[in-house]
Amino acid sequence: MGDPSSLLPHYQADDRFDSRYRIVLIAAQRAKFLMQGAKPFQPSKFSKETSMAIEETLKHQVEFLTGEEARQAISKAKQTAEREFSRSILEETTSEDAEEIQKQLSVYVDDSPKTETPEVGV
Repeated sequence: MGDPSSLLPHYQADDRFDSRYRIVLIAAQRAKFLMQGAKPFQPSKFSKETSMAIEETLKHQVEFLTGEEARQAISKAKQTAEREFSRSILEETTSEDAEEIQKQLSVYVDDSPKTETPEVGV
């Protein structure tokens, strides 16, 4: 079986990709972005997003990380997304909603000393 990357002209094997599987993963992610509305890096002779993604990947137009760098980038992206989500929730919350949330989250404890009241007129 031949190398699938040879289906595209201008592709020359190099050490950037450690396997054909890596090419597929990168191109699939890029195709997903293109289908979600990302703009191609340059005009392409292909009309389908998957073909454009493969072409861009093989022409080294798609940046990617591997190993520990990739894990750190994913972690940082998740943290940023969580902060953005929290910030947007706070911005959408009105003062009345905030008061209600505070009431629901607070614990009402009456820890004042109890005094006995004398019984009147028994």
